[in-house]
Amino acid sequence: YNPQGDRLVAGIVPLTVDKDHVLLLNSTEAPNWTFPSNGWNSDENCVCAAIRAAWQEAGITIAIDVDLGPFPDIQISKKKVNQGPKPLYRFYQATVLTEGEDWPEKHARQRQWFTYPEAQEALADQPKLLEALDRSTMSRN
Repeated sequence: YNPQGDRLVAGIVPLTVDKDHVLLLNSTEAPNWTFPSNGWNSDENCVCAAIRAAWQEAGITIAIDVDLGPFPDIQISKKKVNQGPKPLYRFYQATVLTEGEDWPEKHARQRQWFTYPEAQEALADQPKLLEALDRSTMSRN
């Protein structure tokens, strides 16, 4: 959390080496696709939290390529704001180095590779995730 009480969240846009595909996960909270992301602990920085989220949620090891910058949570409703802290996201573009067979959230999540047009469609109702995808250097074909 930052001094204003906002929840700080680190996420990644995980790409293949050739940047032709992005890895998405099914969300544990809703029936949609998402990127690996997680709040970061007081004993780690944002990059470490993003790397941890990649392993815990997707079972992947990554190399961080680009800081895609901060993303305000433009989807949050007033009801959610009143119920708790506002999340502030920071996304990184990353190259997937390995895909593990077993990982902490394997029982709760599926992962799937998408082309850019497929990912746009899968993330259509999530503006901050579309913005993160668009800021990446993923192949647009």
